[in-house]
Amino acid sequence: MATDDAMPARPMPRFPDGFLWGVSTSAHQIEGAAGLRGPSVWDAFTAEPGRVKDGSTADVACDHYHRYREDVALLADLGVDAYRFSVSWPRVDSPGGLDFYDRLVDALCAAGVRPVPTLFHWDLPAGLDWLERDTAARFAEYVSVVAGRLGDRVGKWITLNEPAEHTLLGHALGVHAPGRKLLFDALPAAHHQLLAHGLAVRALRAAGATDVGIANSHGPVWPASDDPADREAAEFYDLLLNRMFADPVLTGRYPEGIGELMPGSPGEVAADLEIIGEPLDWYGVNYYAPTRVGAPQGAEIEFGGVTLPAELPFSVRGIEGRPLTDFGWPVVPEGLTELLTGFHDRYGDRLPPVVITENGCSYEGLDDRDRIAYLDGHVRALHRAMEAGVDVRGYFVWSLLDNFEWAEGYARRFGLVHVDFTTLERTPKASYGWFRDLVRHGR
Repeated sequence: MATDDAMPARPMPRFPDGFLWGVSTSAHQIEGAAGLRGPSVWDAFTAEPGRVKDGSTADVACDHYHRYREDVALLADLGVDAYRFSVSWPRVDSPGGLDFYDRLVDALCAAGVRPVPTLFHWDLPAGLDWLERDTAARFAEYVSVVAGRLGDRVGKWITLNEPAEHTLLGHALGVHAPGRKLLFDALPAAHHQLLAHGLAVRALRAAGATDVGIANSHGPVWPASDDPADREAAEFYDLLLNRMFADPVLTGRYPEGIGELMPGSPGEVAADLEIIGEPLDWYGVNYYAPTRVGAPQGAEIEFGGVTLPAELPFSVRGIEGRPLTDFGWPVVPEGLTELLTGFHDRYGDRLPPVVITENGCSYEGLDDRDRIAYLDGHVRALHRAMEAGVDVRGYFVWSLLDNFEWAEGYARRFGLVHVDFTTLERTPKASYGWFRDLVRHGR
C-alpha cells in the first residue's frame, strides 16, 4: 500500500462535520465480466474498428466484478466516507445481475463505506434508444427494481451521469456510443434523458428514498474576446452545455427558445417539465475545466480529442498560460469557485445543497505529483466557494482506479490507484496516500 504522504506546506482548510469525502467509478469502465451481462450500446460501439483509439474494449477492464473485495479494501484503507459507483442496466437485465450489486453493497457497508449508486452512466442496453420516448419509462421501471433490491442499505442515489456529454458526444458528434452525428437533431436524446431523470426521482421516492440527486457536468464558459460575436457564441455554448441541463432540473423550465425544439407539443413538453423538475435533495456537479468559446471560424476544430464540425454556431479555443493534463485539459482550479458561486447567484433558493460528484485528471506514473497539485488546488477552490456562501456537502475524486476511458481506451489514467491491464494488479499512487491524509485532516 502507499505510504503516508506529507500534507502540502500550506495548511488545508477545515471542512464542516459531516462533509462527505468519496471517490467515483462507473460500471462499464471497471467491471469487466462482459459475458455475465447483456450487451450495451458501448459494446456495439467498441466492436466497430476505429471507434476506440487503442482498439480496446471493456470486456475485462479492471475486472472489478471478480475483484470487488480487493477494491473495497482499497476504499477502506483510503478512509473515504462514500463510494460512488454505477449500476449496469444491462447487467441488471441479466439473470442474477443484481446479485453482484447486493454483494458489493454488503461489502461496502461492512467496510464502513457508504454506497452511492448512479443508476445510468452511459451503458444503455442494446436495443434501447434515447431518441425514443419509451426509453424514459423503461428506465423508471429498471430504477424501481434496483431500489426495491438495494434500498434497505442505500440511502444516497444518483439518477443520471452527465446527460449533456452523452447527448453531445454520443448523439450529436458521434465520438461516443451510440456513435450518431445528428448535431442539433440530437436534442430529443437530451429531453428523454431528463424525463428519465424525473421519472426515476418519482420511482425512488415511491421506494422510500429521501436523498436523491443527479450528476450533471458543468463548467464556466469564457468568451474568446470582448467582440460581440464571441460573447454571443459563448452565451449560446453556456446555454447548450450548462443551462439546458440545469434549468429544467432546478426550475422546471427550459431556457428561452429551447423548449420549442424539444419533441412533443408545447403542452406535452410542459407536462414533461413538471416531472423533470421534481425537487431534489442535492445537486451533483462534475467539474474538470472551463471552456473558452468564440464565434465560428468556418473550419473543423480539433479540441480535447474531438473534432468539432465547421457548421456549429461557435468554436472552442484553447486556454493559454495554464498547465495541461495528459488529456490536454487546462488546469484551472478557480473555475470551480467561479462555477459554484455563479450557480448560487443564478439559481438562488432553487439550488439545493451541492455535491462535487466528479473532479480529477489524467496523468501517468505512480509518483503523480501533478495529480496531487491538481486535487489540492481544486479542494481549496471548493472551500473558497463554501466561504462565499455556497452550500457544498461533499467531494468525490474521479477516479478510484485507472480504467477504460471510453473512446480513449486505456491510454488515459485518472485513478488514485494504478492498474496493470495485463496482470490487473492494483498499486496505490502517491495521490492515493495524499488523499488519504486529506480525508483525515479534512475531518
